[in-house]
Amino acid sequence: MDKANKIWLDGKLVAWDDAKVHVLTHALHYGVGVFEGIRAYKTAGGRSAVFRLREHMQRLYDSAHVLLMEIPYPIERLHEACLETLRANGQAEGYIRPLAFFGYGSMGVGAVNPVQVTIASWPWGAYLSDEGLKRGIRAKVSSFNRLHVNVNMVRAKVSGQYVNSFLANREATLSGFDEAILLDTDGYVAEGSGENLYIVKDGTIFTPPLSSPVLAGITRDSVLRIAKDQGIPVCEQKFTRDTMYLADELFMTGTAAEVTPVREVDHRRIGRGEPGPVTKKIQEEYFKAVHGETPKYESWLTYY
Repeated sequence: MDKANKIWLDGKLVAWDDAKVHVLTHALHYGVGVFEGIRAYKTAGGRSAVFRLREHMQRLYDSAHVLLMEIPYPIERLHEACLETLRANGQAEGYIRPLAFFGYGSMGVGAVNPVQVTIASWPWGAYLSDEGLKRGIRAKVSSFNRLHVNVNMVRAKVSGQYVNSFLANREATLSGFDEAILLDTDGYVAEGSGENLYIVKDGTIFTPPLSSPVLAGITRDSVLRIAKDQGIPVCEQKFTRDTMYLADELFMTGTAAEVTPVREVDHRRIGRGEPGPVTKKIQEEYFKAVHGETPKYESWLTYY
């Protein structure tokens, strides 16, 4: 990780190396925190903008609400704190990580400690590699299932729930793959370890519905809007692992992963084994949107 100059911590900017918490911080032991991943891009007009900042921050507050956590700042304050952090670090582009968590105080699972908030930003390139963006990645269906909807809170982006993602990803990468794909507890395709997932068949995009145990991704919402605007049919429905094997195209999306094609799953070539025309079109239009090249998506950008 490339260090930046400053991190916003509990209302003020501090030096990167001074952004510290106590080892008995509640969230470190019990995983009770909520977070977001947001990207800022330099736009075609030369200015810099955060992509869908308002939607990401609303999801942070929604996640906290699900956990009965009260973030001690109005949402507008954290909007500005994200921009302050980018400016303080002199970053025309970057990845932004807001995190709210139960801090130091009492121990015990049920302890309700003061809520701390931090916002960091740093340079972060393609999450699944530049080559992955261009050629597509290799994925493995994990032996770990995505947690059931009565086991995890699927609308909340909760820190501790990502142990499930870590185990799936670690299993896949140790086996020589780039990413994991998790099934739900009924055996239907859910998502990647940190990405929403889509297949393309006969020109139609299929993706698991939000009634499945998948995150309501901000990038997912953007991509579905782009697809509809491009006249590409979209169907939100469950599908099986072998349906995925037989897809013409497969891709994943997320703030970190952006729009990443998948060329192979479980040693099975997907389509022609390269990014297909629908994936390429979605990827092209997405990058145009985040770089301010599409006026109809201008409301998605917050300039700083």
